[in-house]
Amino acid sequence: MAKRRGISPVIATVIIVAVTIAVAIAVAFWMTGIVGLFTGFEQLQITSAWDDANGIYIRVRNTGTSTASITDVFINGYPYTQVHAAITDDQDNQLADNNPIVLNPGDERVLTIIFTTDPGLFRVVPGVSLEIKLHTASGKDYPKLIVLQAYRAAGGAGTGGTGTGGAGTGGTGTGG
Repeated sequence: MAKRRGISPVIATVIIVAVTIAVAIAVAFWMTGIVGLFTGFEQLQITSAWDDANGIYIRVRNTGTSTASITDVFINGYPYTQVHAAITDDQDNQLADNNPIVLNPGDERVLTIIFTTDPGLFRVVPGVSLEIKLHTASGKDYPKLIVLQAYRAAGGAGTGGTGTGGAGTGGTGTGG
């Protein structure tokens, strides 16, 4: 009768351990790929803010790993629509209810804020501080404080009931 020989228990153990390690490495790479899909994050960075006689400008960059959509802008705590402001970016996209300003990862835009009329709730004249807060679809807020150097809202003399001497325009000023 022929003698049957199988593989030794040591070699069988080495093969089982090698296969187990190979499967564990494959599962780890697969899980890393899945986790990467769900861990993208938005991070806007306001790199500068300035004004001139024509408007207020905010330079913003998306330093995150997912797309960020600016859906609203608050000025001194009020929505931009309530204070008669128009928001556009340097690609001529205008912020509107159903039209957010979208920044892909790595994108940088310059937002322009122009008051179409006197906001009525606060003054927009040189020397005044404005808090401008960008609000995104994910619910995050990105604030920036700017002290106006040159910009003045349309009808800006004597606005907001705190004017000093000017009669305002359209009957909105209070005078001194």
